[in-house]
Amino acid sequence: MRFPKTYTLKNIAEIIGCSFVGAADFPVLGMNEIHVVQQGEIVFVDHPKYYDKALNSNATVILINKDVDCPQGKALLISDDPFRDFNKLAVYFRPFQESRSNISDSAQIGEGTVLQPNVFIGNHVKIGKNCIIHANVVINDYTTIGDNVVIHAGTVLGADAFYFKKRPDFFDPLISCGGVRIEDGVTLGALCTIDRGVTGDTVIKKGTKIDNQVHVGHDTVIGEMCLIAAQCGIAGCVVIEDHVTLWGQAGTTSGILIEQGAVILAKAGVSKNLKGNKTYFGVPAEEAREYYKHMAKVKNIVK
Repeated sequence: MRFPKTYTLKNIAEIIGCSFVGAADFPVLGMNEIHVVQQGEIVFVDHPKYYDKALNSNATVILINKDVDCPQGKALLISDDPFRDFNKLAVYFRPFQESRSNISDSAQIGEGTVLQPNVFIGNHVKIGKNCIIHANVVINDYTTIGDNVVIHAGTVLGADAFYFKKRPDFFDPLISCGGVRIEDGVTLGALCTIDRGVTGDTVIKKGTKIDNQVHVGHDTVIGEMCLIAAQCGIAGCVVIEDHVTLWGQAGTTSGILIEQGAVILAKAGVSKNLKGNKTYFGVPAEEAREYYKHMAKVKNIVK
């Protein structure tokens, strides 16, 4: 997420009440998670396992809970609880906005777009031309929808990310301040849920078709011309390249890559990166031919 203007390192330190290492006027442009962070932005890290990854990432400012050597050309924010302070920044720069009508005054709706009864459209939503939004669809804040998109009844775009830090007596949510981006020609079936990004966008690219009751987690990117059948569950931070097919009830773990042209058969469980232009089956998913061979061997043993 980019800030509305350039802030200084000192400004940010004052907002969250922490010390800093670097020039007071060091420019800060935004904040993001480590997998999408860009130069000029803040990333947070609160576990020794990930210190080096954060310090060597694209981030220019690292919000960290340890005194470490500052990499050249970067700056540090020293906090006793980076997770808490990252949330403070999310609330400061993108606070929750109450909606007082079913269609927000700040929403932009293109020519020829049809909204069926009981559609809710939140703040700063942009919808393109010639879309059909069916009854009881919820489109939350900072969602962008292209042209010729069809969204069927009961689908929710922009629910919060399922992302928590376990505290001694409760689960502390990482506050979502990202959005959802749906490109031209996408169809979303009934009762789908597309979570918004934590700081960036969850993206569904041109021409992709999604069946009923599919869940897409935060910050996931689904490529062009994909087919995703009913009841699939796609975790957060997954990258699915173009022309991938997921058949019914397939599921994925978070943070994986499914390359172009892969086919995931029904009920498969994807737990690692998959190469493109191959067919996969099973839990955990592997190439379908190999899986069928294994099944045949097991049957022979039983006999």
